[in-house]
Amino acid sequence: MIQDFTVSSFLEQLSSKSPTPGGGGAAGLGGAVGTALGEMVVNLTLGKKKYAEVEEEMQSILQSLSQIREEFMRLADEDAAVFAPLAEAYALPSKTEEEKKKKTEILEDLLVSAAQVPLSVMELCLKALNHMEVLAVKGSRLAVSDVGVGVQMIRASLLGAKMNVLINTKTMVNREKARELNARAQYVSEEGILWADQIYTQVETALKTE
Repeated sequence: MIQDFTVSSFLEQLSSKSPTPGGGGAAGLGGAVGTALGEMVVNLTLGKKKYAEVEEEMQSILQSLSQIREEFMRLADEDAAVFAPLAEAYALPSKTEEEKKKKTEILEDLLVSAAQVPLSVMELCLKALNHMEVLAVKGSRLAVSDVGVGVQMIRASLLGAKMNVLINTKTMVNREKARELNARAQYVSEEGILWADQIYTQVETALKTE
């Protein structure tokens, strides 16, 4: 599991020729890092007299961000879990028509599962950005730059996960299902990029004027 790695051992494994962890795991981890920065901002806001009026809201955001971070990590591990059988399926025999048909059916099911995981990562990015938007305005001004960094990590997670949707739908036989998954990924990515860039610009403006 990715969460059992040290930072150094994860990077060593990521840089190797081992198929996992790969881009999917890195995307999930990036989302978790961005979310953790949001949690840090909340913790730096809580208990401060200056931010007493948002104390309750911050507590709620902290709880939600913690759950989102854990879900990012779970999905990072799930990405590796769904890839393993897919990699094995590509090696299935396909000499006879029956073998080809069976292999195609197995691959199709696995490709859908492999595309669903990064799509879930993308949708989770939107949930994280929802809270980061609040922190950009109401979080500790001493840590507003960390909101900006966190947003950029989540943005990278969003686009990285999209790549993993597309690589799996690319070889699907059921093109209607592939188009459905691609359309969802495109919609979520457009929404997320716009949202992330707006928050980042807001943070950058605050840093230049405050």
